Amino acid sequence: MPDVCLYFQVHQPNRLIPYDFFRIGEHAFYEDDGLNGEVLSKVAEKCYLPANALFQKAIKETKGRFRMALSISGTVIEQMAYHRPDVLKSFQDLVATGNVELLAETYYHSLAILHSKKEFERQVERHLDILEDTFHVRPRVFRNTELIYNNAIAAQTETMGFDGILAEGVPWVLNGQSPNYLYRAPHVSQLKTILRNDGLSDDLGFRFSDQSWSEWPLTPEKFAGWMKKAPGDVVNLFLDYETIGEHQWKDTGIFDFWEKLPEAVLDQDIKWITPSEVVDLFRASKEYDCHWPTSWADAERDLSAWTGNVMQQEAIAKIHRLEEEVLAAKDPDLTHVWAKMQTSDHFYWMSTKGGTDGNVHQYFSPYGSAYDGYIYFMNALADLQIRLKRIREAKHLPTPEPTPADEVV
Repeated sequence: MPDVCLYFQVHQPNRLIPYDFFRIGEHAFYEDDGLNGEVLSKVAEKCYLPANALFQKAIKETKGRFRMALSISGTVIEQMAYHRPDVLKSFQDLVATGNVELLAETYYHSLAILHSKKEFERQVERHLDILEDTFHVRPRVFRNTELIYNNAIAAQTETMGFDGILAEGVPWVLNGQSPNYLYRAPHVSQLKTILRNDGLSDDLGFRFSDQSWSEWPLTPEKFAGWMKKAPGDVVNLFLDYETIGEHQWKDTGIFDFWEKLPEAVLDQDIKWITPSEVVDLFRASKEYDCHWPTSWADAERDLSAWTGNVMQQEAIAKIHRLEEEVLAAKDPDLTHVWAKMQTSDHFYWMSTKGGTDGNVHQYFSPYGSAYDGYIYFMNALADLQIRLKRIREAKHLPTPEPTPADEVV
């Protein structure tokens, strides 16, 4: 009988204003703080606050036998500190129970690993710093943006001192093997790879409220029974936190389900464990040989959610091409603004995919279309380049020589 490891992603991006082409160079306010605060408060009331209270209650009622993990991006911590300190306090209280493990990630929820090892390491270190400042913890396990993973990323993560890394259990990489075991990437010696069970995770994240689903309505007892019968050492349930109350609304019964699931799982003699406990308890007995970057996004489980069209590719290339110049300017505010524009959501909103995946991209986008997202981003980027040029001229800095990319993948 396997144990169960539960992790939630908590992230909010900084949305851009409709930056006017004719005002490039006139003002450096790119983000819609009003909209960011409005969305954060909406999600906080529907999800963060009631879910945090629910899990605190579960920890108390199970006498600590319920355990879970959160990966909280630096951008959402900033937003909570600025707009809703009460919400940040509720996360601090939840973590302070000692039953909620925090995971490391890139501060800006970015795609930096695809473009620059140096920038990737800088963002991970910055995230570790804000977790220590805010929650007084330093994680042992790493979770890359949207579970983006391959062999090279695993190797890079090991060099940074982590004991484990989370990844999507992609069927064509697993090649018939179960995701419910611990794996190891080729050419790493210690780091263990913990794979998401996509079937059981998607039952909760996507199918829970689908009344045409043959298993609807899903009860905690039924779901716990499925996990009890699953093969392997540990079932890894990886989800967006917003699944509770935002993506699956309250009237679907999602809160009732999660209130009862901790006890229903324990009634089956299944243990709740955290990613660090997974790493400590189980041996990585199998190899997970993942050559190409995978993720948990869209049906393809690849990078096409962020790099699938020319607009996305151009925007990503241009923001990362500024790295040497921005860092050489040694202007903390400019560096922070530049890094925030690396947040993966900016490129996700530029997707022109159709079908179900296209509908999901549109659902999360604050803009009228993918083209609007591209235009506002590129106009803000043009202004950032002007700011950078002015700072460099004021400091009499030489133009840096282009350097070869040091991307990992």
